Order: sequence, then structure tokens, then C-alpha cells
Amino acid sequence: MRKITYLKAINEALEEAMAKNPKVFLLGEDIGVYGGGFGATAGLLEKYGEKRVRETPISESAIAGVSVGAAMTGLRPVMEFQFSDFVTVAMDQIVNQAAKIHYMYSGKASVPLVMRTAAGSGTGAGAQHSQSLENWMAHIPGLKVIQPSNAYDAKGLLHAAIEDENPVMFYEHKLLYKTEMFVPETSYSLPIGVADIKRTGEDVTIIATGIMVSKALKAAEALAEEGISVEVVDPRTLVPLDVKTLLSSVDKTKRVVVVTESVKNSGFGAEITAVIAEDPISLQLKTPIVRLGGAFVPMPAQKLLESLAIPQVETIVQSVKKMMLNDLASNSL
Repeated sequence: MRKITYLKAINEALEEAMAKNPKVFLLGEDIGVYGGGFGATAGLLEKYGEKRVRETPISESAIAGVSVGAAMTGLRPVMEFQFSDFVTVAMDQIVNQAAKIHYMYSGKASVPLVMRTAAGSGTGAGAQHSQSLENWMAHIPGLKVIQPSNAYDAKGLLHAAIEDENPVMFYEHKLLYKTEMFVPETSYSLPIGVADIKRTGEDVTIIATGIMVSKALKAAEALAEEGISVEVVDPRTLVPLDVKTLLSSVDKTKRVVVVTESVKNSGFGAEITAVIAEDPISLQLKTPIVRLGGAFVPMPAQKLLESLAIPQVETIVQSVKKMMLNDLASNSL
């Protein structure tokens, strides 16, 4: 294996899928000559031509509608929302069409569609280009929702998404694009709906999604220097959610912190927290569950304010230390 960026891993998965299956084609704004908003489709127009790498007008509703229709006729479109915020323009096509058709046609029609999108803050792009709206999509029956946290997972899960018979929302965090990891040169798929334990530990479980996984791992390193052993669990896919792995980790540590970038208010962290709270394992927890998420504000464009609006490594470190201190205090009573 060699080290490549998250962006390169996405590009490789797309190229490999197109080489393997002539029914796979791409569509979106600026994905051809320009190579996509962030460069994920660079070089694919030259290799596969305009019929399989289709530049579209600036109309997310049209892109999504065409993609749904193409998928229903047996093709495998992979469309790109240049920013995840723009899914709001195509909500009818995603929520009322793509997610519902298989059910409403009694299984006689399928929508094998992948909707890739760049999400998250950290680039100073402002309130309309920095949101984490994956919880909206996770709320819709009929959609699968994938959120890879590193290059290895991104390549394997994108292959799995393209091969899946269901519509899939595929979230790529903008700040992860430049991060590197060892990734196989060959094509491979990772199972959808299987979480991954990124670091084993004994004292506290941190369940983190997306870019918060790397922040949780850095926090775990800092906490290890103070004698606190942290296990970091990455769900990788929000729908379907690997509840078994999450609960197994919580059962071991008896303490849990849930971290997402998305707004804490009604965010996916609440879903994970509720899954744990509704299980009998909750009766064995040594401390209440801690939930960290984005502030309930439109995302600021100013860098310092932007960083304050979402959990950072130090936020996670301090939350775990406070949890451990509270546990110690309660046990001494």
C-alpha cells in the first residue's frame, strides 16, 4: 500500500468503478474540465468522455431528478452536490422520490444512486457552504448515509455505495480531502453498516463521526499521557447504524462521549445517545452520557468564531477529564 490523500482515494474509487462497470457514470456541476469543486473527478473526463462524465447546469434539483430517473432505468449514476448545503435545493427529488420509489413500487424498481457531497466547516466558507446536514438524510427511510473519516474508508465505502441497490448519501468532509493514509492500489469494498474501532481503550468510549474521529484520536493521545485510556469508535455509516459495536464498546468502558460536528440540537449525536440510553447497558454506566456537537448558530465565516462553533480536540479532552473527575467524586461519597 501507499499513502494517498482522501481526495485521491475518492478519485481512484470513481475511476475503478467506471472501469469495472460501463453503467456507472458521473454528473454534476464543473465535474469535467474543472475536475469537480474540490478536484475529486480530475482526469476522468479525458479518460471516459462527455457521455460518462456529464457537466450539468447549476440546478441541483435537475441533477438529482435526472439521476433518479437514470438509476431507475438500470444505470448507476454518481452525482456530486458541490457543497452539502445544496441538498436543500433537491429535497423533493431525494426525500420524496429516490428514498420512496423502491417501497412504493413494491420492490419492482430500484434507485442505485450515489449522491456525493463535500460537507463541514473549517474553510471560512460561511453559513451557506459549511453545514453538516447528514442528520436530515439519516431521518429519511429509504436512504443510506455514509460518512468516512479517512482515505482508506472513503475508497472502500464509495465502492460499496456504488455497488449498492439503494440511494446513498456519501458525505466527504472538506478538511479531510488533504489528509493521507495507507490505501491499497487495488479495488476493494468495505461493508456498509459496520462500525470500526479506531483505537482500543478501557476507561472511556468516544463515539465520533466524520472529521471528529481524527479529533477524538488526537484527544485520546493527549488523555493517554494523563493515564486515561480512551476507545474511539467510528460508526462510518449512520444508516444503517452498527448498534452492536457501539454498545459492545460502551459495555466495556461504562463511560461514553458522543462527538459530532453537526449542530448538537436534534443532531445525530442525540440518536446515538438515545440508542445507548434505551439499552439495558445504560443501567451500568458510571456517569451520564456526554454529548458534544456544533453550536446552535449559523456557521460563522470568521476563522476564530468558526472554530468556536464546533468541538475541537481540547473540547473533547476537557469533557473526558471532567467526566472522570465527576465519577471519582461520586465514588468517594
